[in-house]
Amino acid sequence: MAARSDDAVVLEVGGHEVRVSHPGRVVFPEPGLTKLDLVEYYLAVADGALRGAGGRPMVLKRFVKGIGAEPFFQKRVPENHPDFIDTATLQYARGTSAEEAVVRDAAGLAWVVNLGCLDLNPHPVRAEDLDHPDELRVDLDPMPGVDWSQIVDVAMVARDVLEDHGLVGWPKTSGSRGIHLLVRIEPRWDFRAVRLAAESLAREVERRAPGLASARWWKEERGESVFVDFNQNAKDRTVASAYSVRPLPDARVSTPLDWDEVRSRRPAEFTVATVLERFGERGDPHAGIDDAVGSLDGLLRLAEELGPAEKAPRGASRGDGSGRRVSTMPLIEVARTETKPEALDALDRWKAANPEVVPHLTPADVLVDGMRGSSSLWYRVRVNLQHVPEAGRPEQGPLLADYDPWAGRWPGGSGDGGGSGGSVDGDGVD
Repeated sequence: MAARSDDAVVLEVGGHEVRVSHPGRVVFPEPGLTKLDLVEYYLAVADGALRGAGGRPMVLKRFVKGIGAEPFFQKRVPENHPDFIDTATLQYARGTSAEEAVVRDAAGLAWVVNLGCLDLNPHPVRAEDLDHPDELRVDLDPMPGVDWSQIVDVAMVARDVLEDHGLVGWPKTSGSRGIHLLVRIEPRWDFRAVRLAAESLAREVERRAPGLASARWWKEERGESVFVDFNQNAKDRTVASAYSVRPLPDARVSTPLDWDEVRSRRPAEFTVATVLERFGERGDPHAGIDDAVGSLDGLLRLAEELGPAEKAPRGASRGDGSGRRVSTMPLIEVARTETKPEALDALDRWKAANPEVVPHLTPADVLVDGMRGSSSLWYRVRVNLQHVPEAGRPEQGPLLADYDPWAGRWPGGSGDGGGSGGSVDGDGVD
């Protein structure tokens, strides 16, 4: 490792030189982890991290202002990328395209971390075939008020549904509150078919575990359940892959597990420090994932048996011509903000102004959603008044904050951003 006069260091990684700028900058104050510590972490777990993210185009989720600030999402690879970073050009649903980074080795991992990426967000396709996913992703996303035992129960049901249809699910902690199941599949189906298979899986899990699991896309309709998030298989979506460091104060890691660990272990146990020790002692529990490739035929037959999913009502019935969905729940919107702290502050102010309502609310009635803007997240705060006596329900009033993520941009952003404006529920991208 050589030093540079500008405080950078140059690492020799697999025959490549990787420059790490500001290596001593503290990224995680609580455990005292520096930028160089994070680079060295990814080099130590490179075998597992590349099994999850290697060879796939990825969105660069860059925390250039630290974990206390919102990241920005960069789809296009920087023009001055080194020659050991491959690229692939993805076509997006709204008609834009982006040449994205493809990491294939440990040097590539070190390079993206130097850019400020904490977690790795690859697409479910290989760079050699961008139209046919080779991975189906099951994101078990708990609603507020749901404990770990319920998440595990739903994971076990999902495992059974997968096995009943000829597929193998590989569990990992999301690095936040939920569980991800990764399913290797033959790259024979397009995104639409993979999403349909995932939706059918979710509906079957809900059928087998009523009240525990939900396949309802609209968040206010789920109650205190675990959402089996099938929409993570849509074309533009990415999720944090195995061994990704998440932007939580304890430097928590999205960690692959064996099935016999799922019930007894907890996400908070897996941090940069503990995962380094675990990986050194036992290697990667997902080492066999690429040998467990399955077919979607069973889940697609299930889709035919279940029939079309119920469609959400649309705004045409309102007569406003907007085409926007009308919720079946008594929702009011509180605020739209640029940052999560601002969203929580607005929620606190709304609660202070409506003290008679607060005792009726369950944790799942308070909806604070990260939404995808042009290149970063913004936040929407809503309250479901379903448990509030009708006579005591406050009317929709002016928003306490009304941030416009599209101000100064054409609708849909520049194509460099993180998505189409949809909700990023729970453990999806964030």
